[in-house]
Order: sequence, then structure tokens, then C-alpha cells
Amino acid sequence: MSTHAADPLAALAALPGVPDAVDSVRKAVDRVYGHRVMRRRSNEISSEAALRGARASAALSGADWALEEVRRRTDFSADAEARTVGAALRLGVEVGQLLSIWWQSPLRVLARLHLVAAGDDADSVGRPRQAGEAVDEPLIEAPLPDAAEVAARLDGLAGLIVAGSSAPALVTASVVHGELLALRPFTSYSGLVARAAERLVLIGSGLDPKAICPAEVGHAELGRAAYVAAFDGYLSGTPEGMAQWITHCGRAVELGVRESTAVCEALQRGAA
Repeated sequence: MSTHAADPLAALAALPGVPDAVDSVRKAVDRVYGHRVMRRRSNEISSEAALRGARASAALSGADWALEEVRRRTDFSADAEARTVGAALRLGVEVGQLLSIWWQSPLRVLARLHLVAAGDDADSVGRPRQAGEAVDEPLIEAPLPDAAEVAARLDGLAGLIVAGSSAPALVTASVVHGELLALRPFTSYSGLVARAAERLVLIGSGLDPKAICPAEVGHAELGRAAYVAAFDGYLSGTPEGMAQWITHCGRAVELGVRESTAVCEALQRGAA
């Protein structure tokens, strides 16, 4: 992320196209929150959103399982794809436990998310990668920053979060997501952690307090090629590229809203 304004996130919010994306997301979220089913069954919708978001995030990391397979399975240790799906499911549960910590200690939260995703106690788990450590991150093939740059940029990102910003939640969430993808700060599951962190910001900022708008679903629906292309915009650091990434994330949130709206409609019909 390259900008030198006093509030760099707020500066991004003014880029061409971004205010429209922010407004569109806000209206979409307001509509699903106003659905009559939400008044009685929001916990069911939140649980379903977490499941569908986890499935979608795993798909973006190369484990594209059918939703019913994810729902049915109980053992996620058999192979690399199963472990990826299991990691995504665990992250979906964990995000809600970390909301109060995020704004004071984002690096602690990111370390916890990686620990939960990895599900083991290897030396490389729960901390940023060190020099010479290999990185396993499907899909993202951009040049890998070295460990020193990772540490410095994580500190910078944490500083932005702790300092606070007047930027809309979509902008902050998009930057957190993009920066973590760019850094791939962990030896594994950095993509899953990046998308979980985006979701955490959307929930914790108050845009989606009941966690019913799974952006991961939208990212998967838009497709891996579009995801990578938009991410290239983030990597460019140009105003146009940053706006491209933020608006792409906005479309993903809107598609997540559409998914949960469909769940509301199914519940209303008694079909789910």
C-alpha cells in the first residue's frame, strides 16, 4: 500500500469508484439486515454464512469442495485438501472470538489465526515466517517479500489498525486482505488468514455485526482469475489499482449478501 496521507486509509476511500462501491455495499447489507427472517433466526444465518464462507475460502486456496461435502465431513486430516477445508472451518469459528482484541493488538490476532488454521505446534506456526523458510500458498504467485520486509510491513499495518481511521469498513477490510496476501506472512495458510482478517474487519467495524455477509463467497463466485487480477491492482500500488482491488472486494461482499439473502428466503419458505 503506497500513500503518505495522514490517514492513508481515508485517502483510499476517496479514489474514483470507491465511494460508489462503499455506498452499494452499505445498501446491500442494510437490505439483508432488514429481512424479516433476520429478526428471529439471525444465529442460523450467521452459522450458515460461516460455513459457506469457509468453503469458499478453501476453494480459493485449491480445495474446491461441494458445500454438502463440507457439511457432511467430520474428518479433515486425510490429505492436503481436507486440511485446507478444516483450516478454513476453524478460522470461521475463531474470528468471532477475536473481535475485541483486533483493534488493540492485530498482530496477536493474526498469529492466533495462523495457529488455529495450522492446527499443530510446529515451530513455524503462529508467527511471521523467518528468513529461509519456505512458503506454501496456492494461487498467489506474486514475488515474495523477504522476512525483514514482512516484519516491517506487518508493523505498519498494525499501526494503521491501532491508530484508527475514518475510512469505511470496506476500505480497511480490503487493505488488510490485500496486504496480507501480498506479504504471505506465514509459511502456510496465509490466504485463508487474509480472508478471515477481511471478514473480521467487516464484522468488528459494525458493517456486519451479526457476521452474515461472507465476502469469501463472493470472492469465490467472481472466480480465481478475477481475484488474482484485482489483487495485481493492489500490488501495483497505483490509485487505479487500489481502487480496482477495493471495488472488487465490494462486489464480493455484495455477492456474500446475496448468498445470505437466499438463505433467509429458504428459511422463510421452510426449505432450509
